[in-house]
Amino acid sequence: MKIVIAADSFKGSLSSIEAGRAIAEGIKRADAQAQVIVRPVADGGEGTVDALVQGMNGRMQSVPVTGPLGTPVNCCYGILGDGVTEVMEMAEAAGITLVPKEKRNPLYTTTYGVGEMIKDAMERGCRRFIVGIGGSATNDGGAGMLQALGYGLLDEDGKQIPFGARGLERLKTITDTGVPAVLSECTFRIACDVTNVLCGENGCSAVFGPQEG
Repeated sequence: MKIVIAADSFKGSLSSIEAGRAIAEGIKRADAQAQVIVRPVADGGEGTVDALVQGMNGRMQSVPVTGPLGTPVNCCYGILGDGVTEVMEMAEAAGITLVPKEKRNPLYTTTYGVGEMIKDAMERGCRRFIVGIGGSATNDGGAGMLQALGYGLLDEDGKQIPFGARGLERLKTITDTGVPAVLSECTFRIACDVTNVLCGENGCSAVFGPQEG
């Protein structure tokens, strides 16, 4: 008997690979002769990088970035076998599992570390980016990410707006004078299983905000 296991992750407890291996162990106990193959699968959230790196002859790269609460975290992203395509999970730098339950408030959490991951990959020669946006603890519209990439998201006094969704109400001007020229050579694809915009009745603020604190 040949069995292929492709299990999604169990948020906050098991990765796709860990879940698959646990299932494989159970099958082997029932039938020691079974041929079991475990493959990672993901929907844009946790496990997306593992699935693509394993399937496309890539490698993992670690980098310290700013976490969702503004404190340092270590995260990983993948560079595929072509050497120019980066795959990353937003959750690595701004994920809900990085925030204690009592501090889960998207008014204050930032995507700054996501921009730092992108910048690091650009400096390593990447020009194509696949970004899985599941599992986020943030709702700042990507403002922190843009700030990390050199954009000025400025208030009426010409100062950078504060981290988190709360900063958006103070946004008056956007500048690009600090953006590296190489960013214009890059293309981005978003991996997700929803189409919600930011605001409105079906916007991510209304639909996903309650999940994030």
